[in-house]
Amino acid sequence: MRRLATLALIAVCACDSGPLRNGVGLTDAFGGLRFTAPLLVLQEPGLNGRFLVVEKRGSIQAVRGNSATQFLDIRSKVNSAPDEAGMLGLALAPGWPGDPTAYVSYTAPSAQSPANLRSTLSRMQSRDGGATLDPATETILFTVEQPFDNHNGGHVVFGPDGYLYFGLGDGGSAGDPMGNAQNLGVVLGKLLRLDPATGRAPVTNPFVSTAGARPEIYAYGLRNPWRFSFDRQTAKLWVGDVGQDLYEEIDIVQAGQNYGWNAKEGLHCYKSSSCPGAYADPVVEYGHDLGISVTGGYVYRGNDVPALQGRYVYGDFGSGRIWTVAADSPGQPRQLLKAANISSFGEDQRGELYVVDLSGTVEKLVATATSQAP
Repeated sequence: MRRLATLALIAVCACDSGPLRNGVGLTDAFGGLRFTAPLLVLQEPGLNGRFLVVEKRGSIQAVRGNSATQFLDIRSKVNSAPDEAGMLGLALAPGWPGDPTAYVSYTAPSAQSPANLRSTLSRMQSRDGGATLDPATETILFTVEQPFDNHNGGHVVFGPDGYLYFGLGDGGSAGDPMGNAQNLGVVLGKLLRLDPATGRAPVTNPFVSTAGARPEIYAYGLRNPWRFSFDRQTAKLWVGDVGQDLYEEIDIVQAGQNYGWNAKEGLHCYKSSSCPGAYADPVVEYGHDLGISVTGGYVYRGNDVPALQGRYVYGDFGSGRIWTVAADSPGQPRQLLKAANISSFGEDQRGELYVVDLSGTVEKLVATATSQAP
């Protein structure tokens, strides 16, 4: 889905990927079901909860076993034509289905946007006990016009503090020509934190009292945050940020921090011999000899694959490589295995992990007989 053009693989990786590891594999999660350009999977609360698969075109499928039913269809409201546009995020209210509220992120058509794209975060309700979402209940909480058709971000998750975290790319093109990511006066190139009731900034956000800054900003200096998650044990926020020409990065994001783009790409200055500033460095980077578009993942806290316990699992959309790195003291990543076009990872209620392939499948990470620590 992202950066599909062929890129010259000229970078030197700053972290050895290590050998392929035996003992961890992938198995089809839903008995052969296929989806239309899936971008996300999550599970409803409860160990027997259904899985929800978000499709780029503007629909969501509810899956139980090997059977799927339609949970939401707003294709008429979604502009999914550009590679990086469509229905991009879904978060269920923490009290779901007792609180039958969901939050949906998508790109809508817009005459005010040069790219005909308006990033939209909406709240919707279920009127049938959580079986489906009703599009007629939509309340739009937050919008921003996109100047270009790429780098839309769009992921949305609830944090352990009960607020919504919403990621937006730098507005697109290449190199951040508008300087959005370093500009606190705009929301592009940022991770936002929003009150789910109002779509506004909580008073505890780091830039609420900063003159000229958008109060919704939680962290900035991001190019295109593509999938982020909170470690369910430590509450650390892990973000995959897609690189430009040479490097992809994984960040542990904290409130108020500047993650460098477009002064820096990964650990390196971008188009400059020096890049002074107070930037937070990534915990992992890799070069374009190994992949071209990072997909952020999860710290594994499940039980089925002991070899992965306490390790952050992430991948690359272009190369299909999946790596792990120790979450408590990130050091040398190790390549785990290869998949295909990894549009997202997913985590179920037990902490087990899933891999979403844009070509139509959802697979689960499982242990094999020769399991060993990655």
